[in-house]
Amino acid sequence: MAEASIEERLAAVEIAVKDLRSRLVNVPSSPNWLEQITGSFKNKPAFEDVLKYGREWRQADQLPEEPEASA
Repeated sequence: MAEASIEERLAAVEIAVKDLRSRLVNVPSSPNWLEQITGSFKNKPAFEDVLKYGREWRQADQLPEEPEASA
């Protein structure tokens, strides 16, 4: 099988890009998932427990401060 020339390959890529662009015009934009869930756990006791647990976990994972060496 003979290799396609650069011009032929470029033409094929340009056709593919044109096809993809025409398909994107018809695709509806999807809603922002983050905006949909923001605030959905507000005032939920279980979520407050998760936040507290995460805070305690991060604080427990910190290295203790080393005392300053006196000169």
